[in-house]
Amino acid sequence: MEGPSLVILREEVRQFKGKKILEATGYAKLDYDQLVNKTVKDFKTWGKHFLVVLPKCTLRIHFLLFGTYYINERKNTNPKLSLIFSSGALHCYVCSAKIINEPLNKVYDWELDLLSPKWNFSKVKKLVLEHREALICDVILDPEIFAGAGNIIKNEALYRAGIHPESITAKIPAKKLTALIKAVHSYTKDFLKWKKQNVLSKNWKVYSRKKCATCGGNVVKKYNGKLKRRSFICSNCQHLYE
Repeated sequence: MEGPSLVILREEVRQFKGKKILEATGYAKLDYDQLVNKTVKDFKTWGKHFLVVLPKCTLRIHFLLFGTYYINERKNTNPKLSLIFSSGALHCYVCSAKIINEPLNKVYDWELDLLSPKWNFSKVKKLVLEHREALICDVILDPEIFAGAGNIIKNEALYRAGIHPESITAKIPAKKLTALIKAVHSYTKDFLKWKKQNVLSKNWKVYSRKKCATCGGNVVKKYNGKLKRRSFICSNCQHLYE
């Protein structure tokens, strides 16, 4: 689940802000006593982390690759974690959960979160340039550089910038690298807008497509990078820098 989807979740559960957690159940390995009868002070997101802020700790939920959530209803399978309120419930599936006892400002750098108003282009560019020998597809998926970017954002941003995912970071011209960083940021915001409008997939230019939206050429699917995640590539529109 990519960062924009968590921002939507944050908006969907704001009804529970200021409410007390009456029950916390599931098979996640947590100290549930830290959650039960505690009032939710806020909901936040950082990258792919969904944060339930409580008076003395924060519950961090990561939905991994295939996680889902249900609000005020549930699937037939047992949730990994459920938070029960007087007015409803949040049920989380296929996720990881952890309690954070440190202040969030010490745990997270908000300037790396693609949807934070504090996002810092200069800091991100400096971090990108520290990975000169890495494939650019790996750099985009590094949560310590582009917090919130997932595979859809990776593919669409690379396509916007006209860069092949197997390009070596150091070989990408400075202007193109700047354009790519800005494309990751802008596409993340577009992702959020389009998902709210239920038109996200209709706006994909290369992701999961067989033909390029620009030139009509064939789109090739490859599993590349350290994580072997899917990349969709138009060799006509995306230049390989190696």
